[in-house]
Amino acid sequence: MSGPARTTHASTRAAVLDLIRAAGMISRVGLVNASGLTGGTISTVVRGLIDEGLVAETGHAESTGGKRRVMLQLNHFARYAVGVHLDDARITYVLTNLGGAVVARISRAGSGPDEAVVAKMAREVAALIDSVGVERDRILGLGLVAARPSALDEFGAALARATGLPVVLDNDATAAAIGEHWSGGVGATSTFAALHMGTGLGAGVVLGGTTHRGPSGHAGEIGHTCLDLDGPRCSCGARGCLEVLAGPGAVVAQARADRALSRAAGLVGGRTRVATPVAADFAAISRAARRGNARALALLERSARYLAVAARSLANVLDLEVLVLTGPSFAIAGSVYLPVLRAELEGAVGAHPVSVRLSPSAASASAIGAAAIVLQSELVPRQQGLQLPDDLAADEPPVFVR
Repeated sequence: MSGPARTTHASTRAAVLDLIRAAGMISRVGLVNASGLTGGTISTVVRGLIDEGLVAETGHAESTGGKRRVMLQLNHFARYAVGVHLDDARITYVLTNLGGAVVARISRAGSGPDEAVVAKMAREVAALIDSVGVERDRILGLGLVAARPSALDEFGAALARATGLPVVLDNDATAAAIGEHWSGGVGATSTFAALHMGTGLGAGVVLGGTTHRGPSGHAGEIGHTCLDLDGPRCSCGARGCLEVLAGPGAVVAQARADRALSRAAGLVGGRTRVATPVAADFAAISRAARRGNARALALLERSARYLAVAARSLANVLDLEVLVLTGPSFAIAGSVYLPVLRAELEGAVGAHPVSVRLSPSAASASAIGAAAIVLQSELVPRQQGLQLPDDLAADEPPVFVR
């Protein structure tokens, strides 16, 4: 898309705020050049953002012979958001500032979403906010993400009532991708995927700066890529899916079937034990591999090879520039998976190599992304059909519960 942006007043404000966020620091002239808006419009919008406390003037650019330009940046401490990642093993909470930086974080044992969990989570959200002394009126809302967010509508509504905060629901892999994009974890890259591994496998996809969810919100289900037509039956009904061949559950099942490895990794009861969450057993196997257990290392490397093949297909189909590894299972086993995926993808993939990175916040990436979704939806809401420059393309909206 080319030509100047055509926006309403509200979307003009959103576009300008998003440009300032993405740039880190930028002058009014820089905003004019980047947005296609007039100098008068930029001046009016920036004045309003400064009056709201969302943007601050911060020093001057170096002189180029004329008057030095005043630089603008987000006031990172003007607003905050809570992000919560709910999975089978743990509940991870973060409080982020306007720039997406984490200012507080807690993690607790997880359990199924019920009334008792709602009350417990509301108390923990309150404790998270109180731990840094942030005023409640600066909290924009709460993002709640999980592998199956469509099952959380009633739970999200109950959590909104219990916390007094608007709640937005989304997929955990998509949230991880949004968090990387919002906080600058992928730099200037606008087309990338966040490969998320917790209890299962998924991918959040950003194409040209736009989060791609698909019409049903299930884009990026890399765990159900078929790698063996005659392989074992997957929970989705197909055979030979990546998840059933090499996901954390498959790694754990293979380890339980190996009595010596099961004992070495501390999987008490071997293959007969079912009480321990998959993520906890996968972490135990990863620790055994780090201690030098050859059987554990071989299992993880086998999983990594399968995952690398599926990731290569994803990169080819979507013409990705970057693949970021996120999620609690990558946080503990990333040192095994990263070199295998790099060897597969950083050679020529399609027209160009793909950079593979391990997120520095892999363990809490989805929770950070959940907070970023709140920031994005509250501060830079997009209108369907809005015509903006390519780097300001509109995102499909997440689901809100108020």
